[in-house]
Amino acid sequence: MSQFNDTILKAFRGEKTDYVPLWYMRQAGRSQPEYRKLKEKYSLFEITHQPELCAYVTKLPVDHYNVDAAILYKDIMSPLPAIGVDVDIKAGIGPVIDNPIRRKEDIERLGELDPENDVPYVLKTIEILTKEQLNVPLIGFSGAPFTLASYMIEGGPSKDYNKTKALMYGDSANWFLLMDKLEDLVIRYLKAQIKAGARAVQIFDSWIGAVSAADYRVYIKPTMERIFAALKEEDAATIMFGVGTGHLLKEWNDLPVDVIGLDWRTSIDQARSLGIQKTVQGNLDPAILLTDWSIIEERVKPILDQGMKTPGYVFNLGHGVFPDVNPDTLKRLTAFIHEYTVQSK
Repeated sequence: MSQFNDTILKAFRGEKTDYVPLWYMRQAGRSQPEYRKLKEKYSLFEITHQPELCAYVTKLPVDHYNVDAAILYKDIMSPLPAIGVDVDIKAGIGPVIDNPIRRKEDIERLGELDPENDVPYVLKTIEILTKEQLNVPLIGFSGAPFTLASYMIEGGPSKDYNKTKALMYGDSANWFLLMDKLEDLVIRYLKAQIKAGARAVQIFDSWIGAVSAADYRVYIKPTMERIFAALKEEDAATIMFGVGTGHLLKEWNDLPVDVIGLDWRTSIDQARSLGIQKTVQGNLDPAILLTDWSIIEERVKPILDQGMKTPGYVFNLGHGVFPDVNPDTLKRLTAFIHEYTVQSK
């Protein structure tokens, strides 16, 4: 391996860097032709259960785009089968759960995650990447308790999360029982990833934007405080990300988390004006990647200019890469960001 590039770790810690580092959510797979060829033969779960193959998919964007970090290829559903959740990733739909939570007994029957025995293939993939292949940090991840719970209660993707909220509002005792179980899962899962070699971990709370700030403080925030406090014991940066979460940024700023990810709805200047002093990550609308390069450059520059006003900034998208994005666009964008931010410092 060539010399290790720790630029993004410095940015995560709020330190000055020689240029703005970046990675792209869903950079592994999705739009890459090599990945699409693999998907003709293997499902997502089949790829993640083969460490050498999963490491290959994870490393592809580092080799092709020259990004400053790798993100482990897997799904937020990956640890759920081990605790008794019957989940399948269905094309065009997403995660589908055949045994959704409907009563207290469904929560009580959920098991505890033992990462070394339940998901050894995930840990082996991390070890292959960090010990043998990568010259940039590897980011591990987990779904957040609310987002995991929403799938487990709704039985799949939802537009309104009515069943989830009904449990949260109407049966708080069982809601907190479920949160406690998922809190334990997330802590165990991420600590195991860090032990295996991940230098940062991101918690995806994809659907938490559906919850008001007042309800977040009551039903979610105590769980997230305990998760990030537990992760502080490890030598890894922590990142919080969700979609449509501008109203929750002040709540996140209170958490013992290192980095706050922004989607495209809230500018970096707006986040800073709210008093967010932590490192921020984001936040180009991924749909812009489907336009002409002149438009992409025009939209990226203001984001970079805002991000560079203070140390502690990592460029990313405001959500994941779409499957129909041209990989050459991401390669060109990476080079542009590196060059532009060196020249602008």
